[in-house]
Amino acid sequence: MSLFSVCRYLSTTSPKITNPIFPKQLSPSSSAHIYWAHLQTNVPNIERTLDKVNVKLDPLSLISVLQTCVDFNQPLLGLRFFIWAGLQPSYGHSLCMYNKACNLLRIDRNPGIIYDVIHAYGNERCFVGVKTFKVVLCLCKEARLGNEGLWVLRKMKEFGCKVNTVAYNIVIRSFCYMGNVDEAVRLVREMGLTGNFPDMITYGAVVKFFVDGGRLNEAFGLFRDMRAHGCVPNTVLYSILIDGVCRFGSFEKALELLCEMENGGKSCRPNAVTYTTVIQSLCEGGRSVMALNVLDRMKTFGCSPNRITLRTLINGLCVEDNVEEAYKLIERVVEVGDLSVGECYSSLVVSLLWVGKFEEAEKVFRILLAGGVNPEGLASSHLIRGFCLKGRVLDGFRLYNDIKILGNVSSIDSDIYSLLLAGLIENSYMVEAENLAGQMMERDIQLRPPYREDVVDFLINSGKIALLSHFFRGQNR
Repeated sequence: MSLFSVCRYLSTTSPKITNPIFPKQLSPSSSAHIYWAHLQTNVPNIERTLDKVNVKLDPLSLISVLQTCVDFNQPLLGLRFFIWAGLQPSYGHSLCMYNKACNLLRIDRNPGIIYDVIHAYGNERCFVGVKTFKVVLCLCKEARLGNEGLWVLRKMKEFGCKVNTVAYNIVIRSFCYMGNVDEAVRLVREMGLTGNFPDMITYGAVVKFFVDGGRLNEAFGLFRDMRAHGCVPNTVLYSILIDGVCRFGSFEKALELLCEMENGGKSCRPNAVTYTTVIQSLCEGGRSVMALNVLDRMKTFGCSPNRITLRTLINGLCVEDNVEEAYKLIERVVEVGDLSVGECYSSLVVSLLWVGKFEEAEKVFRILLAGGVNPEGLASSHLIRGFCLKGRVLDGFRLYNDIKILGNVSSIDSDIYSLLLAGLIENSYMVEAENLAGQMMERDIQLRPPYREDVVDFLINSGKIALLSHFFRGQNR
């Protein structure tokens, strides 16, 4: 017998435990304690014993049992328990649970355990159904074990289980996650020979991998093959391809795909994300005016722009110094009620600050305040920061008070308070500093680095002990 065979035999054969050991962390009345007791009997086909346990199965109990199996160096027993748990009608593994099981049992570092569990089922003549194989395959996918997943797929026939599209899809996605797309494509081609047909999940996994790698020609080739096999691309798949074309291809091709979607019926109708992807790509390429045409198409097909769409367009127009077009855009959007005045003009303020048009940003912001419109927190934070960086800290504080009158200071970034307070103290605006410090205390806003030490040192050195004690009231320094 070879050394490998000996190791395999020892790993699949659990020793009999005559004196069960119960870890202290398992309460005697807990479900995990009861399951662990049954697992220690080590009878053949332990799954039959587990089927007789009439206690609640939940994620916490499952993790406790797996951890105990690892602590007692019985990972195979833990794996069998995890697979059995995934088959129970009153319980189902989440994606998070697959991840935790892989980490606890270290399946990625010990891929042989996948072979061991299948061999154990065969040696003990356990009943193994399609759902059992699905759980094992999902573990392989989570652990990025494509070759082991393919081996498990081949073993299904030996247990009388018909290989289905779901099983193929799991293995195909495993190879995609590993970066072995050639094997994934080979399996796609193989599916038709086994009576299975690739579906949207199959094509989506491979097309996305091609797109992420910039292999657009191969992505398009597979995308066109879908129709030949009777699989009509949906909105998600089109959006994946459009995203890739925008990143690695041409705007013209993206617009061509968008046109296909618009004329392709309900199954592939473009949504706000699709249009925004194209708009963002055009704006980043310096074609914001052309992006406005895409917005018009978006409206024509009954799809309303969201905040990200508008923010992307406004920023693109400002970067290209088409601020007047940005104003016109906002007027159109506000008029039809897609977005509020505050949302639109707050985005404009941020974009104007980004391109260095501080005075114009301030003007727009103050018009909002005068009209009783609450600006968004991002715009407020950016403008106050701008005042501080320009040495106009008192103006920044006054603007803060104006925002406070409208009751919207809670959305201001906490870092801005620290920056503003440090600036007031440094410029000897002690009355204003005490006022702001009191508000920070009321709102439980703490000083942030790198301003905290500077503020404290300045207060101590300047003898402003009253303000220091006021600000740190109830805190341990």
